[in-house]
Amino acid sequence: MSISDVLSADDIAAALQECQDPDTFEPQKFFQTSGLAKMSASQVKDVFRFIDNDQSGYLDEEELKFFLQKFESGARELTESETKSLMAAADNDGDGKIGADEFQEMVHS
Repeated sequence: MSISDVLSADDIAAALQECQDPDTFEPQKFFQTSGLAKMSASQVKDVFRFIDNDQSGYLDEEELKFFLQKFESGARELTESETKSLMAAADNDGDGKIGADEFQEMVHS
């Protein structure tokens, strides 16, 4: 599966354009612009599985650092503060990782 199988390439490009500079990534804005926020819960969980590099069922900070690159290989890495902010926004149980349900809740919040 490619991310462009479920999201429009134009929407992805627009979302990446909005956060191309370091420390400008805003998760909710990204989810809206990319079209993720309009997807069903099951579609969001499919995208989660695509982002989950090691297929562990969780996203850790190392995977989150490369979050944007899952949408476009040439995209920048998230900064440390952006990575920690994204983790804090979704890690509802405080275990230091984001599960598929937590990711889906964050996208639709």
